[in-house]
Amino acid sequence: MGHLANPEREYRLLQQRYDRSVTGAPYSPTFIQILKLLFSPEEAELARQVPSRPTSLAKLSRKLNMPEDELEDTLSELAQRGVVLDLEHKGKRYYMLPPVVVGFFEFTLMRARDNFPTAELSRLFTEYMDENDRFAHSLFQGETQVGRSLVREEALPEDDHTEILDWERSSALIKSASTLSVGLCPCRHKAGHMGTACDAPVRVCLSLNAGADAMIRNGISDPITTGEAMDILETCKEQGLAQTGDNVQREVSFLCNCCKCCCGLIKGIRTFGIPHAIVSSNWIMAGDAAQCTGCGACVKACPVDAINVVEQTAGEAKSKRAVLDESICMGCGVCYSACKSGAISMKSRPQRVLTPETVFDRVVRMAIERNKLADLLFETPDRLTHRALGRVLSVLEKSPPWKAAMAVKPLRSAFLNAMLKGAAKG
Repeated sequence: MGHLANPEREYRLLQQRYDRSVTGAPYSPTFIQILKLLFSPEEAELARQVPSRPTSLAKLSRKLNMPEDELEDTLSELAQRGVVLDLEHKGKRYYMLPPVVVGFFEFTLMRARDNFPTAELSRLFTEYMDENDRFAHSLFQGETQVGRSLVREEALPEDDHTEILDWERSSALIKSASTLSVGLCPCRHKAGHMGTACDAPVRVCLSLNAGADAMIRNGISDPITTGEAMDILETCKEQGLAQTGDNVQREVSFLCNCCKCCCGLIKGIRTFGIPHAIVSSNWIMAGDAAQCTGCGACVKACPVDAINVVEQTAGEAKSKRAVLDESICMGCGVCYSACKSGAISMKSRPQRVLTPETVFDRVVRMAIERNKLADLLFETPDRLTHRALGRVLSVLEKSPPWKAAMAVKPLRSAFLNAMLKGAAKG
């Protein structure tokens, strides 16, 4: 990589590259400062050419016209910094450019490091994420999100006829994971540098499976045993933290333990009024008015302020009871643990929430909803295999007709542009 004539242009192009991802990254001078803190101009030029889907070193070497050993050294350095994700499969290394969330925001703040501008980065991330609602609405647009709420299994009635599946259980996700690791909660770590963190435990951000392998390999998080992960989970439940997992059924990569004051995903609901910022579980709070004392413990515990205590009058008698706003409830079950009068349980939602099977399916669904399917498909046209296209079409077929129509429309021009580009080369 040689000297660049216009370094500022490279940061702007990299921002645009992030904004084309399914979660987006709207332009802001603050975001450009973040990129300058994390990338040199030459690294920004390289990073914007790395696909958002795992790509082998050999393919990247051909695409970027760089020797494999030189490229591997550069990408490995960026991966250790947390701005590129490297994965290993069957002995081969794959690299991808992660989005902002869940992505390099977490990867850069899941550990404490000397000689790294963590405090300045925390200030800039806080400003970018909170200065207005543009980033939040970019991140949480559509119905499909990166995170889903995990219900507390102990809150479910034993006679419930609705089966709770393994991918809906925090304990099952941990016990079935091939690898586990733990790092600092990036949200509370960031808040700590801003002087606004709560007293909830910080070293509680769990990575699982291939995600944990990548985090451990690059020193982002530390390996732990199944027993240690279960202990962390139980401690977080005792502290009133809500569990939020990767919004997929297979190969879940993260399990967060979220507080109401620091968590960026929960802020989407509480601060920016986006009720679907975290996909709800398949359960919802059920209150027993006869048992409720109106003490307000559940109100204080609810991560998203979905519960209020109202006063009722029956003749001359007055009483208080908890009332739920069902449109906000995540179905996490934190309120169940807080209630000491036995007035709260969890019941099945009338309609089950659809969870994507894999990350690929989730990303495709998000791209369809956010009108970015063309960006996703034509980022790496050489990887448009019959299998990949078949999976995309499968997701399209399961989408409501209006969503499918919106997704297909920009594809027409994208296919035409690709054909014209090919004709011009010929």
